[in-house]
Amino acid sequence: MSTRIAFLKGHGTENDFVIVPDPENAVDLPPAAVAALCDRRAGIGGDGLLHVVRSAAHPEARAMAAEAEWFMDYRNADGSIAEMCGNGVRVFARYLQRAGEITEGDLAVATRGGVKRVHLAKDGDITVGMGAARLPEGEVTVRVGERSWPARNVNMGNPHAVAFVADLGHAGDLLTAPPFSPAAAYPDGVNVEFVVDRGPRHVAMRVHERGSGETRSCGTGACAVAVAAARRDGTDPAATGTPATYTVDVPGGRLVITERPDGEIEMTGPAVIVAEGLIDGEWLAAVRG
Repeated sequence: MSTRIAFLKGHGTENDFVIVPDPENAVDLPPAAVAALCDRRAGIGGDGLLHVVRSAAHPEARAMAAEAEWFMDYRNADGSIAEMCGNGVRVFARYLQRAGEITEGDLAVATRGGVKRVHLAKDGDITVGMGAARLPEGEVTVRVGERSWPARNVNMGNPHAVAFVADLGHAGDLLTAPPFSPAAAYPDGVNVEFVVDRGPRHVAMRVHERGSGETRSCGTGACAVAVAAARRDGTDPAATGTPATYTVDVPGGRLVITERPDGEIEMTGPAVIVAEGLIDGEWLAAVRG
């Protein structure tokens, strides 16, 4: 292996990622190495890591290779594996465009949450087909300090608890995961969104992402918030027969979420590559543990 490994840095509405291009799946990235790369003081820094691999070269994606050439092997900032990352898919697609692997138009990306359809528009925005939400039964409660709220359980390929609050400041510092109950609702942890209304079909949110803490944006979280808001507002597209579009403000920008009557959810927003460089191979070997 080369003593230096290429990387890039990118973000989608300030949800930022270390990008490691590795088409043949040759770079060993155990959790300790991912956590070190995502460390904002001792590493490169990011909310997560996008490992760019050809689907045919990765055991978790080979079954999707005929449908999607590229697999987004996504990791949280603590090194844990995640099923999906909506902002990450847009940045992943932007990287492939920059690398000359794709141009404007349509793209299929394999993820642990299934194959996602992506469209790169001429105006620069990227739309991702996020699939349909699942709404598990049962009541959920989230808590911050002395306050607690009922939350909507929404699964976007990863789990979310969406709580509508009077003030985003009530979410606290979000440095640690907000407690939730019952524990059985989310056996592997959960992303928690706190949401306030800004206007008709316009909301703002803060989020604690499991494994990463508070992030500036969460794509699957924005989708979960739009779904929860539509159910709360009586605009469920499956019931009305009309698509429901919500503008979701996140600390890092703005996303537009549309849910269609067939359940498909589309997320549109920006994606930017800001830097590229080389990781020192000796350093990476030392932090692999």
